[in-house]
Amino acid sequence: MPHSLLDHIRKFISLTPELEAQIPEYFERLEVGKKEVLLPANTICNRLFFVEKGCVHAFFTDRQGVEKSVQFALENWWISDYQAFYKKKMTDSTIQAVEDSVVWSISKERYDALLVEHPATESYFRKMYEIGYGAVITRIKYLFTYSKEEVFYNFSEQFPYFVQRVPQYILATYLGLTPEYLSKLRAKRRS
Repeated sequence: MPHSLLDHIRKFISLTPELEAQIPEYFERLEVGKKEVLLPANTICNRLFFVEKGCVHAFFTDRQGVEKSVQFALENWWISDYQAFYKKKMTDSTIQAVEDSVVWSISKERYDALLVEHPATESYFRKMYEIGYGAVITRIKYLFTYSKEEVFYNFSEQFPYFVQRVPQYILATYLGLTPEYLSKLRAKRRS
């Protein structure tokens, strides 16, 4: 079991030695290559993923066939189609590695068992959902409040590691920009 996942959980809840020893039993370690799909669209979303190393994103394909990124996860972040996961429904999102990655996966069944058998973990996941929900609200606020240019500049200042690691075409869709416009903004910023 990676120290990164246990360390992350410890930041939010206290772990007894017994719980720390048992948590690994609920997860599966996956090594995925760049562009490898962890969860395809149009399947039941039965997994949550914790990124130990690398970068993963979730995207859907719009009516014109264009991929639109809606979520990213770098080291120590979680990713899934949470609504589909919660409801055990089909997802319209694909979860894919942006770069070679190591992730820890937990199935819906094992997740539910973890929460029942170790109630302290429910507090941890509630805190993760609260943080994630806050990030979504902030992103929506930015999209409604700022110009496209300001959205990029604010995002670049707050999350420079994303701008450095995520391919431009993926970052553009996440920010609601075209790759060409994002390229112009990056060139403008450098000059």
